[in-house]
Amino acid sequence: MQILLAVSGGIDSMYLANRAPELFPGARFAVAHCNFGLRGDESKGDEAFVRAWCEAHALACFVERFDSTAYAAEHGLSIEMAARELRYDWFGRLLKERGFDAVAVAHNADDNAETLMLNLLRGTGTRGLRGMGDRDGIVRPLLETGRAEIRAWMEAHGCAWREDSTNADSTPKRNRIRNEVFPVFARINPSFIRTLNEDMRRFARVDDIADSYFRSVREGLTTASGAIRIPAVLALEHWEYVLWRLVEGCGLSGPTFEKLVTLLHRYREEPRGTVTIGGKSFEGTGTVLTIEDGLLIIR
Repeated sequence: MQILLAVSGGIDSMYLANRAPELFPGARFAVAHCNFGLRGDESKGDEAFVRAWCEAHALACFVERFDSTAYAAEHGLSIEMAARELRYDWFGRLLKERGFDAVAVAHNADDNAETLMLNLLRGTGTRGLRGMGDRDGIVRPLLETGRAEIRAWMEAHGCAWREDSTNADSTPKRNRIRNEVFPVFARINPSFIRTLNEDMRRFARVDDIADSYFRSVREGLTTASGAIRIPAVLALEHWEYVLWRLVEGCGLSGPTFEKLVTLLHRYREEPRGTVTIGGKSFEGTGTVLTIEDGLLIIR
């Protein structure tokens, strides 16, 4: 097995790099380092540090330098999202071009809990409660390892890493949760990271059940052109969930979806003919959903 290790030079990724032979017994390794050019000399120092570590450990080191700011402006993204897209697109190319079996990234239990909080704050379906996981050639072997455990191991073994000065800036939402919110949670429940990760595993099991139900009933709910057959959906016991799954890619906001549900509830429960739904429209991001002749048509 050939594993590509995503190494930024920070403590989490250096822990991953140092423990990779234990995490993936018998595997062969190489390192991928992204230089997003966002911190000037600090970014250059990270790259030099990772290159030196790879040379000392006789590992191939792939480095890509990105113009993250330009990419974010061109695609209308935040810097964080731009960096994410650039990083994973590059990892995907390396997998195909170099024949690696997977890319290992250093997301840990604290990162997973932070992601859960971010998902809850912006609004999420059940999938957003699952937390992170392995998918699309990306593996996350540290999801059950907390940040405190990582630091303790690194210090005990005298391993070096680079500190990212932007981690102290609480302006980004993730940093604000990490630096300001989580310390409060820790005072309430010192084991809250473990608790949240256990909950995410439970949420994932429930979501698997819901997904199985959706797949079992979805046949015949849409036309060949993708329009949703409203009477067929409303005949289901869990029709609200099924409807959400059918329209979740349309960019409907939570309040807009609830307006659609409220209308269909009235149509379903009140005597036929008393509630008119034809011609009603609901706008999503880049889409309009219109009810015509018993169909929810997505344009």
